[in-house]
Amino acid sequence: MFEQTEFFHQLSQISPLLWVAFIPAFLAIYFLPSIIASFCNRRHLVKIFLANIPAGFSLLAWMALIVWAFTGKQKKPAEQTS
Repeated sequence: MFEQTEFFHQLSQISPLLWVAFIPAFLAIYFLPSIIASFCNRRHLVKIFLANIPAGFSLLAWMALIVWAFTGKQKKPAEQTS
C-alpha cells in the first residue's frame, strides 16, 4: 500500500518549475465559478466568491456554482462601477 512517508518523499521530488506552473493552474480551476461570474457581470459575484471558498472541495457544490455563475442575474447599469 502507498504509505504517507512515500507520498511526501515523491512530493518533495517534484521540480520547483512544476510547482510554479501547477499552483496558478489549480487556483484558476478552483475559482473558475468566481472568474466566470466576474466576466459575465453577475450581480451576486461576492456571494459566488464567498461560496466558492469552501465549495471548491465539493465537486457537486463547485458545479452548482458554475451553473449559478452562468445563469445568475446581471448587474444593472446603475450598479456597475466605471
